[in-house]
Amino acid sequence: MLNMIKAAAAYIAEKAPFTPEVGIILGTGLGGLVEHIDIKLAIPYEEIPNFPVSTVEGHSGRLIFGLLGGKQVVAMQGRFHYYEGYTPQQVVFPVRVMKMIGIQTLFVSNAAGGMNSSFRVGDVMVITDHINLIPNPLVGKNIAELGPRFPDMNDAYSPELRALATQVAEEQGIKLQYGCYVALTGPTFETPKEYYYVKAIGGDAVGMSTAPEVIAARHMGLPVFGVSIITDTMDNLSVSHEEVQREGKKAEKRMSALFIGILERM
Repeated sequence: MLNMIKAAAAYIAEKAPFTPEVGIILGTGLGGLVEHIDIKLAIPYEEIPNFPVSTVEGHSGRLIFGLLGGKQVVAMQGRFHYYEGYTPQQVVFPVRVMKMIGIQTLFVSNAAGGMNSSFRVGDVMVITDHINLIPNPLVGKNIAELGPRFPDMNDAYSPELRALATQVAEEQGIKLQYGCYVALTGPTFETPKEYYYVKAIGGDAVGMSTAPEVIAARHMGLPVFGVSIITDTMDNLSVSHEEVQREGKKAEKRMSALFIGILERM
């Protein structure tokens, strides 16, 4: 696995116009952030050695290098999910590669169902913690070059970046919610009882991604900032992938403004 990561990183580094400072993972319906990036290079996933290929509608499948908020960034326009048939290690492979090519911070985003009764469709939730119910990507032999056998997850989502997000939101008039994200395997949306279970264990939002990538990032010592776009709530438990994409696109402008504002102040 380490050799595969290094091979992918070497291929990308040879083409990259710069060493990126920040890595960004864009969730379902949130690829519009790319429109704000001054793109210098875009590499289709299928061209990168050992890289998975996204199979989900709404995930374009490109690794984009460019300038955003005055920072040199690399953005994943499309992520990978356990439900696509990938192993947990394959799901987090791109995070490993981005760290290997130089990123110092990781931003993650997703579309999620809202469990908190105060949430509304279109809300932007800053992730303060997560409950991971997807198989852990660190199961198996530890690769010491990547990180320790037992990484600390106490501050999985950087308190400093969350504070910065609050400051940016206040300045720009962006309403933020805060809460715990629960990661389930999917691909089915939750049954009514599963929704109530997620809420009962402390979840404010639920989705099918993000936590494994954050675990891998923290394993490698990367600070993480994460947001969930609330695309449906418990008021309407009947939901489709198309609805999730549509609501994600509606909220994407506020998420983009938040990301750009944070990057400008980092």
